[in-house]
Amino acid sequence: MDIFRTKSISEYMSDASKTHFNKALGPLDVVFMGVGIIVGTGIFVLPGVAAAKYAGPALMLSFVLASLACGFVSLLYSEMASSMPVAGSSYAYAYASVGEILAWLVGWNLVLEYTVGASAVAGGWSAYVTGVLKSAGILLPDALTKVPADGGIMNLPAILITLFLTVLLIRGVRESTMVNRILVAVKLLAIFLFLFLAAPHVDVTNFEPFMPFGWAGVSAGAAVIIFGYLGFDAISTAAEETKHPEHDMPIGIIGSLLICTLLYVAVTAVMTGNVPYTELDNAEPVAFTLRELGYRFGSAVVGTGAIAGLTTVLLNMIYAQTRAFFAMSRDGLFPKGICALSPRFATPYRITIIVGAVVAFCSGFTPINILAEMCSVGTLFAFIVASIGAAVMRRKYPTAHRAFRCPAIDLIAVLAVVSCGYIMYNLSSMTWVRFWIWSAIGLVIYYAYGRTHSRLQTGEDLEVK
Repeated sequence: MDIFRTKSISEYMSDASKTHFNKALGPLDVVFMGVGIIVGTGIFVLPGVAAAKYAGPALMLSFVLASLACGFVSLLYSEMASSMPVAGSSYAYAYASVGEILAWLVGWNLVLEYTVGASAVAGGWSAYVTGVLKSAGILLPDALTKVPADGGIMNLPAILITLFLTVLLIRGVRESTMVNRILVAVKLLAIFLFLFLAAPHVDVTNFEPFMPFGWAGVSAGAAVIIFGYLGFDAISTAAEETKHPEHDMPIGIIGSLLICTLLYVAVTAVMTGNVPYTELDNAEPVAFTLRELGYRFGSAVVGTGAIAGLTTVLLNMIYAQTRAFFAMSRDGLFPKGICALSPRFATPYRITIIVGAVVAFCSGFTPINILAEMCSVGTLFAFIVASIGAAVMRRKYPTAHRAFRCPAIDLIAVLAVVSCGYIMYNLSSMTWVRFWIWSAIGLVIYYAYGRTHSRLQTGEDLEVK
């Protein structure tokens, strides 16, 4: 039964005290990180297709349904992050509560959320940049903007932006935070400009029928657009680099989720109120809506906002993946050499280089649309395990200091598991098949390496070099 062994809060806090990250983040930085990683495809890409094919104007309810599921989870994450402010997020919470094997599966599935998701975002960033340059009369050759499977040689813009952000993250969290602040501000300005221009033209007759596909369509729409919420859990991976994590983490997690939900519902309402939902089946619904209203500069405005938005998502996804891997390597489940910090920048430079290189390769040479579909199921699995773990931790460590306490934790945990499970149920059967295959590969790696090299197995003390 050693596969269900757990790591105590005191052991985690001891490890954190030996890892000398720069504590450079305040509550505003944490909120900006959350908005930076959440607001991207959920506003600029997904709503059009989801409204046209799944939910119609009731896509607003799909966003509310998805936000309720994430809201329950956010309360539980906030308690965990305030009582155990360490890198690792869902993985660390699972390790301390329900055991090593489930923690490993959570960490393994976070690879889908962060690395594969980042690769997809880098590809989307390249498409938007190529489109903006094309509208300005600058044509990039297909050979350098498409992956080999699509007839090109490589997606060079995707590779370059990934490598640039990798270097930025190696240099330190303070530098990357400043860039993130600027880009999030640009993204929000673009969204508010869209609402300012389009909201006065809303025609309520476009909301009829409101639920053309019934409640089943609303549920299916929630399963599709849940991808737009993925990443709010990544905020907690920054706990060891936050000045006052016991207070700043709950503010960042809950605050960013509330802000993003309001933006998602507002943009969806204005979009479907201006254009019949049947006409929104495209990858740039916000820009399309502005063009339909006669705002010809809308494409450039939204394109700029989308580029800024996707850049922040990519930056924060790479950041979160490196911290998740760092936590797993610190526990011995990955080779411990990759958790070394840079003497100059105090960042885990080795794993940052590795993750950046993998994301650059995947986005530059591989069609990742099939793998990207797996992001949702892997993340929802992590949400469910962490939610159960939060309730377990309340019983296991009843006297532990909790700056934030989730109200009615047992009820909230049940609601989180049921709502996330319901959304998972609405995912396609092929997504489930790929999830089981990916999990099986992870179990093979765990039994071949992680189980015997775990620090709980070897009893080794932590050495961070």
